[in-house]
Amino acid sequence: MNWPIADLIPHSADMVLLDELIACDDETVHTRLIVRPDSLLSGPDGSIPAWCGIELMAQSIGAYAGFHARRGGQPVTMGFLLGTRQYRCNVEQFPPGTELHIHARASLQDENGMGVFECVLTGPDIQAEARLNVFCPPDTGDYLQEE
Repeated sequence: MNWPIADLIPHSADMVLLDELIACDDETVHTRLIVRPDSLLSGPDGSIPAWCGIELMAQSIGAYAGFHARRGGQPVTMGFLLGTRQYRCNVEQFPPGTELHIHARASLQDENGMGVFECVLTGPDIQAEARLNVFCPPDTGDYLQEE
């Protein structure tokens, strides 16, 4: 089961920042991208600010959820990034042309859709890590409707 990354993340074309799902199992996901100067998040010099690593980690978790949904014959649904703790990165930006790898491991998941993932983003001389709290409710429509 090797789906294109855009089939696993419920984002429009420009918002899909990852290039590939490399591996996924019951607890982990591994994704990859090459930083492109025309990315939605790129600055004038073509680099992506390091704080955007949180979004790359969140999309990797989205790919994890999308993979498991598709594998189970379910539709890919939206999830929510609730927050992060201690995002640390040893660089200020990710230069254009840099290949980045994101690994995430589920450390907590419950039936209500709450999850905690330990994430690491690496590249040449790049190391970022964070713990992301996410929520993927059974019916996202309930959370998006205005009253």
